[in-house]
Amino acid sequence: MKLETFFEHFDLLAEAPNGVQKLRELILDLAVRGKLVPQDANDEPAAVLLERIKKEKERLVKEGKISKLELLPSIKHNDILYNLPSTWLWIRLGEVVDYNGAAKVSPSEIPEDSWLLELEDIEKDSSKIIQRCTFKERNSKSTKARFLKGDVLYGKLRPYLNKVVIADADGFCTTEIIPLRSYLGIFSKYLMYALKRRDFIEYVNAKTYGVKMPRLGTDDGRRALLPLPPFEEQKRIVTKVDELMKLCDELEARQKKKRETRILINNAALNKLLTADTPETFTKNWQCISDNFDILYSAPENIGKLRQAILQLAVMGKLVPQDANDEPAAVLLERIKKEKERLIKEGKVKKEKSLPAIKDDEIPYDLPKGWKWVRLGELAKVIEYGTSEKSSELRDDVPVFRMNNVQEGKIIFENLKYVSATIKDLPRLYLQHGDLLFNRTNSYELVGKTGVFKGISNQYTFASYLIKISLMLEYISPDFINTAINSAYFRQTQINPEITQQCGQANFNGTKLKNTLIPLPPLAEQKRIVSKVDKLMKLCDELESKLTQTQTESEKIINAAVKQLLTV
Repeated sequence: MKLETFFEHFDLLAEAPNGVQKLRELILDLAVRGKLVPQDANDEPAAVLLERIKKEKERLVKEGKISKLELLPSIKHNDILYNLPSTWLWIRLGEVVDYNGAAKVSPSEIPEDSWLLELEDIEKDSSKIIQRCTFKERNSKSTKARFLKGDVLYGKLRPYLNKVVIADADGFCTTEIIPLRSYLGIFSKYLMYALKRRDFIEYVNAKTYGVKMPRLGTDDGRRALLPLPPFEEQKRIVTKVDELMKLCDELEARQKKKRETRILINNAALNKLLTADTPETFTKNWQCISDNFDILYSAPENIGKLRQAILQLAVMGKLVPQDANDEPAAVLLERIKKEKERLIKEGKVKKEKSLPAIKDDEIPYDLPKGWKWVRLGELAKVIEYGTSEKSSELRDDVPVFRMNNVQEGKIIFENLKYVSATIKDLPRLYLQHGDLLFNRTNSYELVGKTGVFKGISNQYTFASYLIKISLMLEYISPDFINTAINSAYFRQTQINPEITQQCGQANFNGTKLKNTLIPLPPLAEQKRIVSKVDKLMKLCDELESKLTQTQTESEKIINAAVKQLLTV
């Protein structure tokens, strides 16, 4: 790709994943390689400029204005990162700027109304100052470095890399910010852009030292390589970089607005589905979504909302039509109660304390005719914690599911650990096909994640930070209950208000789980709902796969363009 073609397709390349960020990086790469603007034979070569800088340094040393520093090592052929135009030079940063030579000032010497700059005041990557504070406002008691207007201020701590700004006024800064002042012939903004280029950031990452707050040492900073163009070309480069960075800002703002608009439209469309009060209205609103599917779901974040809307519609009774011939949930619940009584009488299930009646103010929303609100404990034979036995890597033992095995509504049979088959909790804690596993502790977002076990019965167990829900499978679809628990209503009304914090972790206990409310449809409708959810989730999977493929192709195109531009 030629440079002219690159500029012609700038906005198209920006649409690739992280496209704008990659374009920003590419602009700086092209700039410091002499490929962004043409060279001018009338410019004073960098070699002549460097000689003038050396003489200026000698004068400043002689006059006692700067300290004489040890000579920097010469640049060898294998040090050179890439070829530069004939009028440019590779130099070491310390040859052309006074690196870390700014005067150190004690707090007692700093006027109260002076500008005091900290690392937190600089926005990473953008080179913007996001807040200004005076010395009085900060009330700092540590030594500071003095800087002058026009100095390039470089944050040397690795967690804050790419925090580089040009001082627009005199002031003082934390000693974690290095004021860089050129002797002459270095345009400040060119130096700032050169310090933001990728190979410099990679160099700093490789050279930083320290465990808690890794930083770039002064010697390594002085030895860093810098591509030096003629002074007049530096100015042309900066003008072009500024122009292209402004275009990147505009593209980024346009993309952000486009994403926000798409999200708003999608939210409004899904809200119409969720609030539809008649089957006819629901059908009309669903058709509207279907007609605009490609527009609404051209971004991954919207597909996640579609998945959640599908689950919510399922548990509201709006995903499939009701059938008057289905046995009502109230009758189904009576049969469940009688079956549980039989199991208790035969000693197969423990008798537990009766669950409280459901009050009107607990009900999250109205259900279709034939449905009924129930407590989860009414539908389960047992709800219990897993084993607290320490697991190991011994594959000859019993596989044990842990928190990381419950993902996206499923039980994942990967990264398993094992417990001995002789532990006291077995065989009681063996999982049966159709059992649900509920994550009861961890981060706030992970508590409540649930999946259905669809493996072979009596071969797997589960850890104590999971809760097993064994349902009355003759009357209840575990996949429907899984749908309900993973839906928005359950998260918002049943889990979030009851989560407690203990030792820095969120928790939700088994008693609370038994008392949670579940919308119970007739068994036949449960199965129809699960079938519909499966079909729609498969559609979401296919849509995500297409989006991923499209993004991958876009990424390949921009990567190929970058490679070609940098190697021409």
